[in-house]
Amino acid sequence: MREIENISALAELKPDYMGFIFWAPSSRYVESTTPALPNQIKKTGVFVDATPDYIQSTIQDHHLNAVQLHGEETPAYCELIQEFGVEVIKAFSIKEQFDFSLLDSYEDRCDYFLFDTKGELPGGNGYGFDWSILHNYSSTKPFFLSGGIGPEDYKKINSLLNLDLPVFAIDVNSKFELSPGLKNIDLITPFKKQLDEL
Repeated sequence: MREIENISALAELKPDYMGFIFWAPSSRYVESTTPALPNQIKKTGVFVDATPDYIQSTIQDHHLNAVQLHGEETPAYCELIQEFGVEVIKAFSIKEQFDFSLLDSYEDRCDYFLFDTKGELPGGNGYGFDWSILHNYSSTKPFFLSGGIGPEDYKKINSLLNLDLPVFAIDVNSKFELSPGLKNIDLITPFKKQLDEL
């Protein structure tokens, strides 16, 4: 999110989280200040292998409630970011398979996992992975589901929720954009309504 009017329009739909990209190579990179959000929306900064000092100053400057880490951040790094008083969401990229034992050392050092599609970019590649891989997820830690999710995925999401996996949030991005950083409110509105009814 970047455009003030677009942010305000999305805020009216009361999402639980709203993301702002603080990774300079991204086409969605936030270069200016971000507006205040309603208290029920957690303002989330997205980072890729940033220095702790940069994350800490960005948390303060933008009044972030959560931090999403999309790089090669270690468990110790995640634990340090937790000390900044924000929720820590650690992203992991999945392609055709994934070794879920890699998550063990992160269990107590982040608040949520996020599963995204492995691609050329750390995130926002616009395509999904095979969700059946999640059948092998044995942790009880809630996770965000991401990776090319579009309006047509409602039934697939509903089927996944019926598996009793700890799906905490659905992270949508590129399939709901008019252009990088500009969300299509007309597409998001009915989709969010469907999710709220699950």
